[in-house]
Amino acid sequence: MTSRSDNPERALRDSLGMFATGITVVTARAPNGTPVGLTVNSFNSVSLDPPLIVWSLAAHLGNVEVFSNCEYYAINVLADDQQDMSQRFATRDIDKFAGLELRDGLGRAPLLNDCCAWFECRNTIRHDGGDHLMFVSEVVRHTHEPARSPLVYFGGQYRTLAR
Repeated sequence: MTSRSDNPERALRDSLGMFATGITVVTARAPNGTPVGLTVNSFNSVSLDPPLIVWSLAAHLGNVEVFSNCEYYAINVLADDQQDMSQRFATRDIDKFAGLELRDGLGRAPLLNDCCAWFECRNTIRHDGGDHLMFVSEVVRHTHEPARSPLVYFGGQYRTLAR
């Protein structure tokens, strides 16, 4: 068993990194119509009946107010050839939507092209979760592309699944 006792936060991150996750980009519209989005791997299903999902957002990020107050947002599940999209939406202080072709989902939440799945969600419940805000929301519409494989994150690296 390996852990870094000199840095407990890093040790926790390393241990959490052993749980493989998919990579999503969560998108919404600010009240002025500007699209906002960020890379999120803290996404999971909660319930099928009613259809609910959960994801979390660092409370210190500038767009927390947009996501807290929007009526709808979209979860764009990235495909295995979209590592650049993940990096783009994880980068701060850039125009993340520059040059992208978008479709409008519910509430005009931007839907990214070429993903392997999309979830359009009604923003229903928010909970404080330490240094994050957790969103539990109703899935109103969803679709997927079964021929596309997801982008996966494991052990601090992007991975792809063998089919």
